[in-house]
Amino acid sequence: MTDIIFLLLIFFVLTSNFVQITELKLPESDSKTVAPTSIVVEVGMDGELKYDKQPISANALKSAIARKKKEMGNPKDFTITIAADQEAPFDNVTEVIKIAGELRIKAILATQAKTT
Repeated sequence: MTDIIFLLLIFFVLTSNFVQITELKLPESDSKTVAPTSIVVEVGMDGELKYDKQPISANALKSAIARKKKEMGNPKDFTITIAADQEAPFDNVTEVIKIAGELRIKAILATQAKTT
C-alpha cells in the first residue's frame, strides 16, 4: 500500500513540473495541493483565452477540449487547469468553468505560493 502511495506522489510531482504557465500574474494561495492536469487554459488580463499557447474563442475552446478528452479515451480524471491572471475579467474565467461543467470535466484554478 505504501508503494502505491509513493508512486502516486512521484507521478503528481513529476507531472506538475510539466505544466508551465508564462506571463501571467497568478492569484496567491496558501494551498499546497498539487493536482494532475490534462490541459491548461490561460485567461489573460485582457480576457483573451489561450489553449496550447494559441488564442481561441470560447466556442472553439469547447470543441478543442471535447476533442482532446475523446482522444485521451474519456478518462474520469480529465482535468482543466485554469491559469487566470489576477487582472483577468472574472466573466471569462467563469466561461471556462461553465464549459468544463457542460463537458462534465473537473476544473481547477492555478495559483502561486503566497509570499510573506
